Amino acid sequence: MRQTLAIFLSQPAVLIVWLALSLVSVAILIRDFRRNNPEIGPLMKVVWALTVLYSGPVGLLIYWTTGRKQIPRDTIWRRGWRSTAHCYSGCGLGEIVGLILAVGILALGTMPTALVTFAFAFTFGIVLTLGPLMHDGVPFGRAMRDSLVSETASIVVMEVVAIGVDLWLSGDAGLGDVLFWTAMMTSLTLGLVAAWPVNVALVYFGVKEGMHDPREMAKA
Repeated sequence: MRQTLAIFLSQPAVLIVWLALSLVSVAILIRDFRRNNPEIGPLMKVVWALTVLYSGPVGLLIYWTTGRKQIPRDTIWRRGWRSTAHCYSGCGLGEIVGLILAVGILALGTMPTALVTFAFAFTFGIVLTLGPLMHDGVPFGRAMRDSLVSETASIVVMEVVAIGVDLWLSGDAGLGDVLFWTAMMTSLTLGLVAAWPVNVALVYFGVKEGMHDPREMAKA
């Protein structure tokens, strides 16, 4: 199975099509921000832009059904997706930076690559929560504690799946190989999906609030 997937993902056409779909998806997202949802806050616009950039049509579908003021009603399932996207935007960026550094620059082995990538993803994911809290006046110690409590489970599940799948698919592929990039995009999206039920549970049990209802932002 791994060999079959690797052969498919090694085709340049797969990378070209995915990049094209991602760029078109980002363009649709930006158009929707400007025409239909200008009330969405700057942070969430960045969150959705990164989510769609990483996962293309999948990310756009999540935004369209959970992140717009046009949703018919809000549910814990939608709040879970918005919370997952928030975590994913930071973790995904950290994972990309970590993989490029570990594989392309340092040429590390499998386990060191996994550890470096996880460290970057975890740090970026926590910072994306920590920064806004401190901006709202929460002291650093409390903001860090709240960030760790609310995001650790989500980040761990997301990155265990994403990094595991990426290393399993890509093997010894380097930055110059198509498989390096297609495996990364595939694994990121699978990590996003894997973290969704975790975020739903965290919201349900009150560990995290989840991102605000976009309809409330429009009213405000």
